[in-house]
Amino acid sequence: MMMKQTKRRGFSLTECLVLVVVLGLLVAVLAPMLGAARSRMRGLSSAEKLMQIGVGGAMYANDNTGRMFGYSWRAGETYTMPNGLVRNPTSDQEAGAYQNEEILMRRTGRLNGIYKIQNFSARVPHRRYGHLVLLDYLGQSTESDAYIDPSDGKQLYWTANPLNYGPGSGVPYANGTPDGYDSDPNWATNSVRQRWAFASSYQMVVDAWQRYTPGNRYIPVEDTPHLFQSNGTPDLHTGHQMNAVLHPSNKVWMFEEFDRDRQQPLYFGYDDARSDKLMFDGSVNNWASGDAVPSVVIEHGLTPWVQKYVPLDRFPLPVGGLGDETLLSQRYRWTYGGVYGINYGSFSFERESSARD
Repeated sequence: MMMKQTKRRGFSLTECLVLVVVLGLLVAVLAPMLGAARSRMRGLSSAEKLMQIGVGGAMYANDNTGRMFGYSWRAGETYTMPNGLVRNPTSDQEAGAYQNEEILMRRTGRLNGIYKIQNFSARVPHRRYGHLVLLDYLGQSTESDAYIDPSDGKQLYWTANPLNYGPGSGVPYANGTPDGYDSDPNWATNSVRQRWAFASSYQMVVDAWQRYTPGNRYIPVEDTPHLFQSNGTPDLHTGHQMNAVLHPSNKVWMFEEFDRDRQQPLYFGYDDARSDKLMFDGSVNNWASGDAVPSVVIEHGLTPWVQKYVPLDRFPLPVGGLGDETLLSQRYRWTYGGVYGINYGSFSFERESSARD
């Protein structure tokens, strides 16, 4: 007996069109939700990395008589580099630059040849490369992404490709000094460009690597937020004790220069920027910059210090584009009272001055 076969009917053109429309609507509804979820996950990962830095910093302090991590080589001392050269720094800035060079030489093995780690003493390494002291202490690879925000795609690429810093590499200023960006000619030098692979998305506040001695420290450069100028003879010795911070839960230790979890990253000086911040008590937050105490540079009086944001090559643009003249508070980068000061919470100049004295 033959079984009767049932003829299967396919989708009609109308049904296919309806299905496509429904799928399109689902994508349109879910895409923003997925994007927001992805951004939240990146933010959580960034916060987790900062928390781990805080744990590492606490370990360093425990093994170093309670001191914060940072460059500790001093002027007037003698140091031997991995390639056998002897260094006799004449300033703490030069000593820090030599220590930076020594760490990178030893950790990468790049002692000679075209990729040799070069010295560059014209800049303080403490801000953008201060984390290398902790990295060395913890025995981490120089290609580790532990100090990079997951949303910082450029830095992740540079770190993974440490020998690619010549023209066409995408490293800042590899192709010269572009118009509208920070124009200091030293950015294009080989010794600066080769260090971008070892940079971090996070940087330490000034108070963590210099003493608060008005008239004898580094202060801002008015026409760029990326360079500092010496005032007197700055003391860069890593002598701060962790317990010297009077308000550890309200004082920023390390912060992300850009609110990278946004589609268009904001420089931390904008009021509504929510950059990730590691506090001195080990907690991490993304409190709005506008809620922070205004920045103060005592050499310029008690008027809040403001300046325009001029981007580095390959860095996020100002809200108004290149040349934006908007003046922004530098927030927790420059804190009245140094480690005795406060960045979030109730604040008065009189109270902090009394506590400092």
